[in-house]
Amino acid sequence: MNKNDTQKTIERAKKVLRIESEAVSALMSRIDNHFVSAVDILYDCKGRVVVTGMGKSGIIGKKIAATLASTGTPALYLHPAEGIHGDLGMVTRGDVVIAISNSGETPEIVSILPFLKRFGVKLIVMAGNEKSTLAKMGDVMINIRVKEEACPMNLVPTASTTAALAMGDALAVALLEKRGFKKEDFVLLHPGGTLGKRLILRVSDVMHRGADIPIVTAETSMKDLIFVITSKKLGIAAVVNKNKKLIGVFTDGDLRRSLERETDIFKKRAGDVMIKNPKAITADAMAAKAVQIMERYSITALPVVDKRNIIEGIIHLHDLLKIGVV
Repeated sequence: MNKNDTQKTIERAKKVLRIESEAVSALMSRIDNHFVSAVDILYDCKGRVVVTGMGKSGIIGKKIAATLASTGTPALYLHPAEGIHGDLGMVTRGDVVIAISNSGETPEIVSILPFLKRFGVKLIVMAGNEKSTLAKMGDVMINIRVKEEACPMNLVPTASTTAALAMGDALAVALLEKRGFKKEDFVLLHPGGTLGKRLILRVSDVMHRGADIPIVTAETSMKDLIFVITSKKLGIAAVVNKNKKLIGVFTDGDLRRSLERETDIFKKRAGDVMIKNPKAITADAMAAKAVQIMERYSITALPVVDKRNIIEGIIHLHDLLKIGVV
């Protein structure tokens, strides 16, 4: 690719992003009473939210349905072409339908709306033409019109699908806030993913405890200190006083550094080489918080202490990796 072609590609990509960002920005002026009415209809829905759209709008519809479902609103996607061949059976009284069509004249959607109306369902239309057939049939119409598509021919659905996606997100987020949807609710719907684990797992669920904790005192010899670090296989030893309060730590990394600067390290005791005032965490903290501390200070293990600074366990980065928190 020559220099001119390279520059042309860059300029085209920038223009696409500019057109699409302007399309989304233009939606802000259309967040009005129609939008509020749509949120109210979704909030009052006693059944499911059925999202329908054809082609690229259908793909956007699937994403909107998925976002609604993941934020506390039962939702599903209905392919309009399949709808007229039996799939309308998935729509029941009490449902709400969101129909997406940039033109507002998509034949497959227009053909199923009379049947949907027989169920008495509320219809929210997301379209780019306020005078279209779909707009006239809807209980609420949200205008997602765009000035132009991002493709050079002004034909390929690009800016219009981006606008529909953004408006769908706006509906979903406004609705979850109206529902009082909380982080804990989100976790219940995402128990298997990394995100769910980050939100639900606490340090107490992951930490090593009891006999697995590598504990020494300030008087522990260097030989015994190394043995504890090695035998417990956590790369760290917690140094405690007679009341089991944490006063320092010593890691395998500290050992390597000590060997470099000390002439006879085996004459030292744990209290001589330990790192004082180490970073620590409480058992009730989120496991994700432990990850943040480890990343910030470039460490792989953290002592777990209670409010009195008494050692309760050790949490290691490898364990967090195994369960998918990292």
